[in-house]
Amino acid sequence: MNLIFGIKDKPKGGQVFLFAIQQLLAIMAATIAVPAVVNSSCGTALTASAALFGAGVGSIIYLLCTKSSSPVFLGSSFAFIGSMMSAFSGAASMAVGYIGLIIGAVMAGLVYVVIAIIIKVSGVNWINKLMPPVIIGPTVAIIGLSLAGNAVGDLMTSNIEQGSHYIALLCGLVTLAVTMLSATYGKKTLKLIPFIIGILSGYLVASIFAAIGNATGNASLVVIDYSAFSAMKGFISLPDFTFMMGSKLSEVSATYLLTLFTAYVPVAFVVFAEHLADHKNLSSIVGVDLLETPGLTRTLLGDGIGSMCGAFFGGCPNTTYGESIACVAITRNASTISIWGAAFLCIFVSFITPLMAFLETIPSCVMGGVCVALYGFIAVSGFKMIQDVDLNQNRNLFVASIIFITGVGGMSVSFGAVELRTVACALILGILANVMLSKEKVEKTEE
Repeated sequence: MNLIFGIKDKPKGGQVFLFAIQQLLAIMAATIAVPAVVNSSCGTALTASAALFGAGVGSIIYLLCTKSSSPVFLGSSFAFIGSMMSAFSGAASMAVGYIGLIIGAVMAGLVYVVIAIIIKVSGVNWINKLMPPVIIGPTVAIIGLSLAGNAVGDLMTSNIEQGSHYIALLCGLVTLAVTMLSATYGKKTLKLIPFIIGILSGYLVASIFAAIGNATGNASLVVIDYSAFSAMKGFISLPDFTFMMGSKLSEVSATYLLTLFTAYVPVAFVVFAEHLADHKNLSSIVGVDLLETPGLTRTLLGDGIGSMCGAFFGGCPNTTYGESIACVAITRNASTISIWGAAFLCIFVSFITPLMAFLETIPSCVMGGVCVALYGFIAVSGFKMIQDVDLNQNRNLFVASIIFITGVGGMSVSFGAVELRTVACALILGILANVMLSKEKVEKTEE
């Protein structure tokens, strides 16, 4: 891809600020959604501000570990939602408190550290052989396609119960249209910040409809919820960090530790597969093999240690974000200075209650409009990775077909508290199929 800013390029100060805001907006919805889902299921008190702070700290650690050579942001991982719920399941777990989230994240992070050490010793060639483009390409595409339902669902969702889905859809489509026009026809800096312009346009349209609806008493026109502003307490507030919340380390038992181990460690291996797919995808975008430079060992260490620290502050283990990678692809800005800016901005915003309130009031339909583009670019990036794959060979045809069908079909398998999600199932089946059919090339050579 013809990048406007390369990995080591340094945009001007004002540009860095805008790029940081754009990355924040791209990752914000998913990052704060994880604690909200866990709270609704377990009655916990995790906060969006703490999750954003943890994502910022985790991203800084990732950048330090990779020597600022990999432009990707870490945010709250959806893969660990079930694990986090397991940490609070049962009377014994509730007695332990929030320390279980930290212990579980440390267990998961250590999986990354161990794998990083193994790769440091053995190299990455075996990974490239195990997961060639015919596997990685469809898997990356599935990451985007598996999120398509979320994007479309948000696109038609009103944040107010009486709000019209048609008004929500209109606001979302305005957001998408402005984003596309800005990215395609924008001049200079405008071309680099299409998501900021799109989200602000969608927010403005939703606000206009809300004003008309409130003035005329027509509740169906109101699709934006401003209650976060009325709930503010002061201008600056300290996030409720996980390590500061009620925890009883003395209540931690061997049985509880085993529960955390079975809930977190298997999922860490699943997220490792997604880590590989994300970095392969990003490599194709920036034109640098990130598995070699800065190296998979460094990216894994950054992801693993970043997850531990993210949970220490926000309760949620972190992971590399496809939204961040898609943002790089669409804007053609791979400068890691932008990721540094986004990380520090996350930390700053988490303390400023009006800014947090603004972020929380962005309607789901507006974020849905942005996500249609973001998730679509992830899928298209995967398709681009298999352009040079010979699909006339049965081996490649079967491998790609299995990944696409199981991925689009939403295949998932649960083993107790452990769930193999769609992307992991598709990737594992693709690897197995590729190994089973590996002799086809040998037979053709003999002929």
